[in-house]
Parts: sequence; structure tokens; C-alpha cells
Amino acid sequence: MNSIHRRRMIAACLTAGAAVAVNAFSPAIAFAQTAGTPATAAGGKAPRVALVMKSLANEFFLTMEDGAKAYQKAHPKDFELISNGIKNETDTSAQIRIVEQMIVSKVDAIIIAPADSKAMVPVLKKAVDAGIIVVNIDNRLDPDVVSSKGMKIPFVGPDNAKGAKLAGDYLAKSLKAGDEVGIVEGVSTTTNAQQRTAGFKAAMAQANMKVVSLQSGDWEIDKGNAVSSAMLNEYPNLKALLCGNDNMAIGAVSAVRAAGRAGKVAVIGYDNIAAIKPMLNDGRVLATVDQFAAKQAVFGIDTALKALRDHTKQNDLSAIVETPVVLVTKK
Repeated sequence: MNSIHRRRMIAACLTAGAAVAVNAFSPAIAFAQTAGTPATAAGGKAPRVALVMKSLANEFFLTMEDGAKAYQKAHPKDFELISNGIKNETDTSAQIRIVEQMIVSKVDAIIIAPADSKAMVPVLKKAVDAGIIVVNIDNRLDPDVVSSKGMKIPFVGPDNAKGAKLAGDYLAKSLKAGDEVGIVEGVSTTTNAQQRTAGFKAAMAQANMKVVSLQSGDWEIDKGNAVSSAMLNEYPNLKALLCGNDNMAIGAVSAVRAAGRAGKVAVIGYDNIAAIKPMLNDGRVLATVDQFAAKQAVFGIDTALKALRDHTKQNDLSAIVETPVVLVTKK
């Protein structure tokens, strides 16, 4: 992706504003004017693009899949979409098998939200060696591991640390210096989990809050509930739970209620899935962060299609295309 195209995409996101973000990034509108000449695969056919996600039990990735399908429906002649997801967030082996299947199927591009930032790199190297364009979305692959394989894989996604800090800064306004908080992290081997934790920590340190516990909830509701319950039991003065995604925040809300501390312990989420919105409105969740799941998939697909259209080699693609994050609170 050249720098002019990248600036256009980011400018469209940033100037739209939070209030109109969802409409402004409609797949049928946002990319129709940048599509240009349709990409073609061998034999003059439309390229086959595989979207490989994490758990489709997570509403975030269902939203991502819906966005990709809507984009393909709006541009049916431009590409064929194949979407896949694994059963749970930590099933890296299953995601590796999906990528291997896509290599055997000879797809033209793979857009992947990796379950593990390091473990997925070797199989993606196989894909690149097979002539498949690979684009990384959502959770960034480890740049050092990617580089060690002698390749470049562009990352299309948000600055997760920035998003988490937005939520942490908002939380800090309702707390006082010295208050105790806990962080419920996603899968600890993933870059986005690490970045969100870093953003939460930065906000808490700036406001002089005390992070008394950091534990992984594996992005899951049940694990988030168990971890939150343990924190609430161990730290009776805990004032907030900062969760790396909304699934874990939902688990935290249940834990807070079960502990009899509703209204006394704030909960922060990340993703702005539909299931979290009633909790925002009634105060069970203080804030979340929208990283526009559907649009991330579209950005990734568009990056791959442009590479195919322009015959751009994998290692000549832009390194990063940053997508927006927006703080979401009670309306």
C-alpha cells in the first residue's frame, strides 16, 4: 500500500469523528472509491481472500465477519470471501491448521487475526512462500519474529495501548490517588493483550492508582469471571477492574454482583460489542473502547486487494496502517 493511499484511509477515519464513525466507515461506501481496477487471480478470476479470525464465540469476531461479508456483497466481482474462525481464543493449533488448509486451497490472500503473536508466524511464512499475500489485523504479529523469517507482514489495526489509556484515563476521573485496581488481561502471549495492559498501567500510574493484581482471563467470559472473583476476594478494597475485552468485562460484572459490590467496583471493557451496551447504559460497565471490528476486516481486505491489483510483493507492502479507537461511555 503506498503512502498516499494509507493517508487517505486514515484521514477518512480520523475526520469522520466518533459521532458518525459507524456510518462513515460503511464498507459499501468507504472503499468503493478506492477500489480502482478489480484485482484478478490466475485465469482472470476474482481473487479468493481468506479471512482467518479467532473465536467466533466472541461477538467481536462475528461483527468482523459480518463486516467482511457486507463488503464482499457490495463488491461481488472484486473478490471471493472465505471466512474461518477457531472454537476458542487460545486454540492456536486449530488456527494453524486453518491457514494450512488455505495454503492447500491456493487462496490468493489471507487476512488474519492471529491467536498467538509468535506461534502463527511459521505457518504464515509458508503462505508467503506459496505466493499468498498475508495481511495481519486486530492482534499484531511479533515484529521481531516476523523479521527473523526474512519477511514483512503489514499490520492493519488500532493502537491498542492508546485505546486502553483512553479508558483508563476516564476511569481515573472517578477514583482518587492510591485506590486499588486490578487488570484482567487477555491471552498474555498476544500483542494486543500486552498493549492494552500497558495502556491501562500507564493511565493508572499517571493518576497514582495502585495496580494490585494482573491476571489473564484468556479473553473469555467464564475465565474473566473467575479471575475477577479471585481478585475481589483477595483485595476487599478493590475499586475497579480493567478488562482487556468486553467478554471478560461481562464476566467481571457478574463477579462484582456475586460479591455484593455492585456500584462499588467500576468495570472497564474493550471492543464495544452489542452485549456490553446495556451494561454501559445502566452503569454496570463504566466505559469500553470501540476499535471498529467490521472495518478492520475491510481495511485488511482492501490492503490485500490493492497488493494483488498492483502486483505488489509481500515485502514491499506498508508496515502499518493504523485504524481508529474511540472511547465509549454511557449515552
